[in-house]
This record gives sequence, C-alpha cells and structure tokens, in this order.
Amino acid sequence: MKGQDKNMDAGKRADQAETQVRLNRFLSELGICSRREADRLIEAGRVTVEGRTASMGQKVQPGQSVEIDGKDVRPKGPVRKRILAVHKPVGVVCTTDRRWGDPVLEDLLDIPERVFPVGRLDKLSDGLILMTNQGDLANEIMKACNYHEKEYVVKVDHPISELFLERMRQGVFLKELNVKTRPCEVSRMGERTFRIVLTQGLNRQIRRMCGELGYRVVSLTRIRILNVQLDQLPAGGWRDLTEEEGEQLKKLLYSKSAKKPRR
Repeated sequence: MKGQDKNMDAGKRADQAETQVRLNRFLSELGICSRREADRLIEAGRVTVEGRTASMGQKVQPGQSVEIDGKDVRPKGPVRKRILAVHKPVGVVCTTDRRWGDPVLEDLLDIPERVFPVGRLDKLSDGLILMTNQGDLANEIMKACNYHEKEYVVKVDHPISELFLERMRQGVFLKELNVKTRPCEVSRMGERTFRIVLTQGLNRQIRRMCGELGYRVVSLTRIRILNVQLDQLPAGGWRDLTEEEGEQLKKLLYSKSAKKPRR
C-alpha cells in the first residue's frame, strides 16, 4: 500500500508539473501585459501568488490565486480573444504602469477585456500600435529577429539631402547603443518629410538615426505594422482587426518568409 501511495503522489506531482507555467507567461496569456512587462512587475514586488510575493521565473498552476497590487487578475468568465489597432496620440505612454501619472493606452479603450500593447511607441510619437490579449501572438510580433516590417512617416527640422536618404537606407551606426541599424527602405515625401520601413525595433531608433546624421525629428507617425494600416483612424481611436486582417497577420507571423530579410 505504501508503494502504491508513493506512486500516486509521484503521479500527482508529475501532473501538476505539466500544468504549471511561468508566471510571466500566465499573465501574458490572460491579457494582463506582455511577458517583458510581467517580469518588470514581478521584479518590482507587485505580484503575489497565494498571498506571497512572487519571484522571477516562478511557476503557477491553474486555480492558484495571483494578484497584482492586491487585485486578483483571474478572469470572472470566458475571455474573448481580441486584436486591436489603436492610434496612439502624442503624450500617451505604452505601459500598464500608472505610477508616473502619464495617460496610458488603456485609458483610450472602453472594452470589458484586458488587452496590452504589443511593442512600444515613445511618448512624443504617435500612430499605429497593436493591442491584444493573446500572449503568444504578441511575443511573435515583438521578436526583432523575425524582420517584421513597420512603416513610419517622419518630419525633420531642416531640408533632407540625398546623402541623408542614402545613409539612412544603408544603416546608421548608433554610438549610444554601439550598433549599426539594418538596411531599410527610405523615400522622400517632401522637403523635410520622409517615409521609412524598419525591420527592427531599437530604442528610439529613428530619432537616434536622424540625430547621428545631424537632423532632429519634429514629428514621427507609425502608419503600418506588417499588413495592418493606420489609414484614417483618428488619434485616440481604435478598432478591432477584421477577420481577414487577423488571419493575414497570423500567416505573416508564422510563415518562414516573415523571418527572413527581403532582398
């Protein structure tokens, strides 16, 4: 009997181990925040599991109590999967952290589901950002190694030269980050305005690139992420992706061709 009990206990522990997931993934799949943001919350001591402060890398299993800032994060009922296109205005920040008093993307929405931003746009920039409660989808979009295209319209402080455009296309060495940017598509739109398509997401990349070449960015608007266009969506506005957009987005994300640079 004792041997049987031990086998039963071992089987129970094995079943529990199979159902356990990392806490950052758990929060991401609930649509609370991205895995990266979850790690920041855990590191700051704002997450508890069964009343105890969570630790980095900790695993949880279904049914356990998980709270952020004392609030239970578990959904009260079935959760609808959503992908939103949002036009982030200048001044709004792409975070779930409200400690600094800045308006956040969540303030723009009036929906029952909790969704989080996929990637970032700096506070002084505006334009398209995706928000979702699908953690795996968000992580796939944010993988810089996958060469996902993001398109911007940029205005600078003085007339653009052909040399500037060519140097931007070839990639610019960023001293602050000690890295050279990937070659990219750049085309003139006006005397001081250009369009640029990036396949990486370095911190404040376009502003840094322009700064290295003696230009200051006056305005920066993201108009496309992969197949999703900003179009006429007004600043502060949002919409659900159409079924067709969602399916095409997933095809681009999970196809092998999306993970290779265009020649």
